[in-house]
Amino acid sequence: MKGERLSLGDPERSIPGELKTGEFSLRPILATDAARDFEAVMETRVDLRVWEQSSWPADDFTVEANRQDLADLERRHVDRRAFTYTVLDPGGTECLGCVYIFPTTATFLTKAAVTSVLEGAQWAEIDAVVYFWVRESRISSDMDVRLLAAIRSWMDEDWSLARSVFVTNEQFERQVQLLELAGLQVNFELREPGKPGNYLVYG
Repeated sequence: MKGERLSLGDPERSIPGELKTGEFSLRPILATDAARDFEAVMETRVDLRVWEQSSWPADDFTVEANRQDLADLERRHVDRRAFTYTVLDPGGTECLGCVYIFPTTATFLTKAAVTSVLEGAQWAEIDAVVYFWVRESRISSDMDVRLLAAIRSWMDEDWSLARSVFVTNEQFERQVQLLELAGLQVNFELREPGKPGNYLVYG
């Protein structure tokens, strides 16, 4: 039922397996996606370092290191701790980006300082926290605009969640503009320990 308050980790909650459009598809990421994901990550590394507020991915990042990261994401998805989807071209051969969906109980979120900046915004009412990035070569065609629109519809229609929010770093200007042009408002500011900049939480 739409708006039910089952947590994302509740075994009774149905977790969508995929999203398909004419331009791209989303499915749970697997360790076997390491090579195609690595290509997209390294192509987009400048943006990802701003988005992550870290040195990841390093210039000497490897496919094998990426495989280990993806194996961990795959386990977390199966365990319902976090849900990571690879974004693929219609043929399933090229990685176009990634989508991450977290409950607010995710460890890194429970350690973060969250400040409400919109009157009436309550962090306890948030069901899912969404992060995403798009491969650098697809930005010029505004694929990120279309991916955001698809994710918003997907979260509303298939995930049956009352409140989902989208997060980006305040220094990632392209995505800040993208979220604001989509009509979303900053509800919260989020600061992760050890990271220099604020994250903006849009709803």
